[in-house]
Amino acid sequence: MTKTIDFQTDPSKYRHWRVEYDGEVANLLMDVDEDGGLFDGYQLKLNSYDLGVDIELADVVQRMRFEHPEVKTVVMQSGKDIVFCAGANIRMLGGAAHAHKVNFCKFTNETRNTFEAAEADSGQTYMCAVRGSCAGGGYELALACNHIILTDDGSSNVALPEVPLLAVLPGTGGITRVTDKRKVRRDLADVFCSIEEGVRGKRAKDWNLVDEVVPNSKFDAIVKERAHELAQKSSRPSDAKGVELTPISRKFADDGSVSYSCVDVAVDRKKRCVTITISGPDADAPATMEEFQAQGADAYMLRMARELDDAILHLRFNETELGLVIFKTQGDPELFKAHENLLLANKDNWLANEVLQYWKRLLKRVDMTSRSLVALVEHGSCFTGVLAELLFSVDRSYMMEDEFEGDNRPIATITLSESNFGLCPMGNDLTRLQTRFLGAPENVDGAKAKIGQALEASDVSELGLVTFALDDVDWEDEVRIFMEERASFSPDALTAMEANIRFSGPETMETRVFGRLTAWQNWVFQRPNAVGKDGALQRYGTGVRGEYNMQRV
Repeated sequence: MTKTIDFQTDPSKYRHWRVEYDGEVANLLMDVDEDGGLFDGYQLKLNSYDLGVDIELADVVQRMRFEHPEVKTVVMQSGKDIVFCAGANIRMLGGAAHAHKVNFCKFTNETRNTFEAAEADSGQTYMCAVRGSCAGGGYELALACNHIILTDDGSSNVALPEVPLLAVLPGTGGITRVTDKRKVRRDLADVFCSIEEGVRGKRAKDWNLVDEVVPNSKFDAIVKERAHELAQKSSRPSDAKGVELTPISRKFADDGSVSYSCVDVAVDRKKRCVTITISGPDADAPATMEEFQAQGADAYMLRMARELDDAILHLRFNETELGLVIFKTQGDPELFKAHENLLLANKDNWLANEVLQYWKRLLKRVDMTSRSLVALVEHGSCFTGVLAELLFSVDRSYMMEDEFEGDNRPIATITLSESNFGLCPMGNDLTRLQTRFLGAPENVDGAKAKIGQALEASDVSELGLVTFALDDVDWEDEVRIFMEERASFSPDALTAMEANIRFSGPETMETRVFGRLTAWQNWVFQRPNAVGKDGALQRYGTGVRGEYNMQRV
């Protein structure tokens, strides 16, 4: 699998999903084109999915938030008669490189987390109407919805059959959501995850695997009724006009570098690193949210978030050997602050809220990116507000201190805002500053007292907001030594170390989903019992059971 994967799409290009809008309710139908796989060598039978199917779903979910503020309930259903979804395509998983499997599961988790959180974040509830077999990743799609209705027709079921069938575990939060979200009793969860045939009818409701089980003759009517009931609970506006998410403008260079309108991705293959430079706004902030909405997807705070999101996904899947990501910014901090302040002052406006919620999701994606991350706060930078959050996402940060000979840019500063104190929590439900100062919470209060101030290196060092502040004598050598050292370490060890350090503090369902994903992907999915030539994934569908080494670890 070496083709370049593009995360940009739009409804005119969908091959696997259909959306039917009916006022405050949208019907989202999964109708996978079995010949529409992202790669050759497999068919997407029985509504099974690969990354291409999930790229479309992620686009649907994003457009639902921005382009359709009138939608209050999204009903996820199958567009096929006999099956809801058979889960991730087994042939695709069996033939994919390990790195692709890891990134595929990570992306699908992020997409499911997005529509799962839509109710709390945006007043948009996802409901799943299950008719037919709902197995593996198909049930994980349902689990991420806020309400599940299963038809009682004698054959429709929910199942997590990965252990008995494939010698692996559900990869997109299945077991965790069964135990932590739906709070299924542990012995019943053990039974459920050990049987191939799944659970049907009343038992599925009794075990809390679904919210409702209804007779097949009443299924369509009750699904429609429930969708409108859920819509009545939403605070989402009924008469707002959406913002069209127009295509992102970008250019690819021969060396793999990518240029967007305000994000630049510079590749250095020799050093195995990539520098992402974010440019601040080049025009005044809109005076009102009406002006912001009139700018549509070109509004700076939305445009820049979309470009950075696309860049991060591109690097994850298409540039796996670029192990170090360097974040820089350049621009006027006061001008950036004005653009952000418009959103902060209008958090009750649906569009301002959606942009801020998008930043929350984007920063979580940065947190979850398995690369060494460093930020360089150079003169002329604009690490302000949500951009300052990048400083607390990375593994290390270096800041220029005092004037540098021959550098006429404004002195480097960092400016904190409301965004750094609760609007953009990590997966552990703490802010990045709370996570940073887990052992010294008083430091968070000290930083909060400086909101709105342009803090130079001496103040920043005292507050503990960067790793090192360096003058022009030490800057070049210290940064170079760090990068050379990082490039010499084992990528496997670095990934494990960074993941352990980044997510300190309390566990949540979200951190457990990703933590358990890392454990099973990087161990179970490399074991011969699953992926060996006689393993379960290779023999699946042949009628011959996988051959297992029966030693316990």
